Amino acid sequence: MGDPRHAELGSFLRSRREKLTPQAIGITAGRRRRATGLRREEVAELAGIGVDWYIRLEQGRAVKPSSSTIDALARALRLSTAEHAHLKALAQDPARKPFVREEVPAGLRQLVQSLNQPAYISGRRWDVLAWNDAADEIFGFSRLADDERNTLLLMLCKPGTRRLFGAQWKELARRMVAQFRATYDLWAGDPAFVDLVARLRRGSREFDELWAAHDVNALAAGEKLLEHPKKGRVRLRYATFQANDDPALKLAIYYT
Repeated sequence: MGDPRHAELGSFLRSRREKLTPQAIGITAGRRRRATGLRREEVAELAGIGVDWYIRLEQGRAVKPSSSTIDALARALRLSTAEHAHLKALAQDPARKPFVREEVPAGLRQLVQSLNQPAYISGRRWDVLAWNDAADEIFGFSRLADDERNTLLLMLCKPGTRRLFGAQWKELARRMVAQFRATYDLWAGDPAFVDLVARLRRGSREFDELWAAHDVNALAAGEKLLEHPKKGRVRLRYATFQANDDPALKLAIYYT
């Protein structure tokens, strides 16, 4: 069996190729074109690489493209900065140990508890590992079972969260899945990540469509409008930070 990360690299390339129209790069679509996206031959020509080589990449074969090839493919496929970075990360193919859920150092836990603003810490798999009372009042982390304290499960599989975010829910869900995809592809095949995706598929009717798009995005600050059952309509801005103690830990802080 091939490395699942090679398969994800191929799937990502294919998804970007199929979304890029010939018109976007100045190619006139002929009558015999069946799909709206580019052909493999066209991508290979634009990138200046062999067609067979490109096909092997899309098929998830065990080939290792050079950094110059990755950059050429990014230009050919008109990748965004986040997509280009993701393609580079997939091509590096680092050896990984099996995922182990992170532990939050005592000092970070105390920091989160000391904050007046809603704040929580999550890990690489987006498990919620620590939070303060202000965050618990909004998201109800303490009312969840330990294996359900995950921001993706909370957003996609809990009806209460859908109501909490109201009309904004669909766009937030799309953004979160794209951000998580950038992490998942690097852990493809790891049982803990495979299990999470299986749970998301079982618990969310929208997840499969969002996942199949294979969009990737970087984490960024933003704003959320909440329809809280007790607080009413609440507009909160948020930002995330990596912890120096363990870069796998992310601190999320919400503020008005």
